[in-house]
Amino acid sequence: MTEPSLPLAGLRVLDISSFIAAPAAAVVLGDWGADVIKVEGPDGDPNRRIMLDSASYPKSPVNYPWHMDSRNKRSLALDLKQPEARAALDRLITESDVLICNFPPPVRDKLKLAYDDVKRVNSKLIYASLTGYGETGPDRDRPGFDVTAYFARSGLLDAQRYEGGPPGVPGPAQGDRATAMSLVSAILMALIHRMKTGEGSWVGTSLLGNGLWSCGVIAQAALVGAFLPPRPPPDRPRTALGNIYRTKDDRWLQLTIVREDKMWPGLCEAIGRPDLERDPRFAAVDDRRRRSAELAAILRECFAHHTYEHWRDTLASRAITFGVISRPQDVPDDAQAAACGAVVDTEIAEMPRTLANPIRLGFAEPQVARPAPALGEHSDQILTEAGLSADEIGRLRRSGAVS
Repeated sequence: MTEPSLPLAGLRVLDISSFIAAPAAAVVLGDWGADVIKVEGPDGDPNRRIMLDSASYPKSPVNYPWHMDSRNKRSLALDLKQPEARAALDRLITESDVLICNFPPPVRDKLKLAYDDVKRVNSKLIYASLTGYGETGPDRDRPGFDVTAYFARSGLLDAQRYEGGPPGVPGPAQGDRATAMSLVSAILMALIHRMKTGEGSWVGTSLLGNGLWSCGVIAQAALVGAFLPPRPPPDRPRTALGNIYRTKDDRWLQLTIVREDKMWPGLCEAIGRPDLERDPRFAAVDDRRRRSAELAAILRECFAHHTYEHWRDTLASRAITFGVISRPQDVPDDAQAAACGAVVDTEIAEMPRTLANPIRLGFAEPQVARPAPALGEHSDQILTEAGLSADEIGRLRRSGAVS
């Protein structure tokens, strides 16, 4: 199923998860060669329909969320509420290396899919658990999405809001994909542990834990009693040299100058205002911070006089740190995104390009994305590989345990 030269070739992963963070972790393992079996219920992973079900997803005739989060996987449809289906799953667990699960703890217990349950079937299995709020504590049983656990509970949304305004609502699955990479890291560490000891293990992460890690500066400050009020608007920023500015062609630049004393003269030259370097109002860092509204007004006028392309070349030539605030519609034409391997070609006819996982290896390239599977597309194939006969598979299908 995969290229034998890939680092995870020969690894079998059971993806018994839904929606995005945990399945995205399985995608990364599959990109690097693992044989990923997507175990779904009779109705399939809700992520198959999320583009239509969610008001926050851009609509397309291409089911791009499903392709992105289930590429290179095989689908096995099992009704795990039926004992026969669970017995078939145990056959797969016996010969698998990793099981990824994001059921809340009560559901795991009901389905007998907790770590202790599967450990009895395969003691060398790596059980990777993704939860909203963690495995212990008063909220352990609460279902969590990235917007509720990663962004809202962690303080990220409040930390980013402007003074007097409400918290913003993040785009779909932004915290999920970051959290997926933590789960991948945990799985890889468990594989190293197994190589050293021969033992399987439980590993896990949570959306809340990853949200707090992402909000690390603000959250750690709070742990020592340090807080900032909500950020002031761009016309009176905390620092004018760490602020956003609109260009003549209605693009936005993020100016991020940390080493002000070193870069301030170059910025003054770049914007055509060398006089500002000698202006006593802005002579030192403290002066510029104290008069940030005045300086922001000057910079706002300067940046509005030229296009983004002008400022890109001018600021870059003086090594001024800045970034363009790209729009989603800019991604297809972003030459750098393609050059660095973040946007790659696929073997999916209706979706010829996709986003690569962010890991880069000097000794291997990830496999090219193949289409995400139809529900139960590989059920017979997978069960046959697990040692079930055609008669056994037929009985499972007739009972509804397999579809």
